Amino acid sequence: MSLVQVMFYILAAVVIGSALFVAGSKNLVRSIFMFFITLFGLAGLYVLSTADFVAVTQIVIYVGGVLVLILFAFMLSGKENLELLQQRESKFITVKKLPALLLAVLFFIVIINIILKVDISRLPWIQASQDKLPQLQINDSTVENIGINLMTRYLLPFEAISILLLMALVGAAHLARKERGLL
Repeated sequence: MSLVQVMFYILAAVVIGSALFVAGSKNLVRSIFMFFITLFGLAGLYVLSTADFVAVTQIVIYVGGVLVLILFAFMLSGKENLELLQQRESKFITVKKLPALLLAVLFFIVIINIILKVDISRLPWIQASQDKLPQLQINDSTVENIGINLMTRYLLPFEAISILLLMALVGAAHLARKERGLL
């Protein structure tokens, strides 16, 4: 087993463990900071996949933007709302959650079945990439090609993401505003 594989498994375990903690924790502060670790772990996985631009984008946009907005919304939310969230029902299995739990178990079984039945070294796209040597050609125009594709072929998704970020900013500004009484 090579060093890259060991690093991949360590990062994958960190990402999966922190994501499970985020989903299962009742403490919002700890969930936010574990989400921070999850996002950085994903950036590390991108670096291992030689997708440096995507890794930097992950850190700048998600860690630097979205996570800061989440922290901003959390810090400006009322203490009453946070206490109400802390006092919610803590039963893991309820009738309301049963369909979601059954779907999660079904997805888990499917994923485990795929992992056990697939021979990763014989996948056609992995064999095709191994046949091409050297495997990675780095040139100066990679970022230029990404920019051209973002402004031509992927302009609609790019604009949709910008509208989503604008909505998050408006929501954060709305949360920051002091609420006045109805009287």
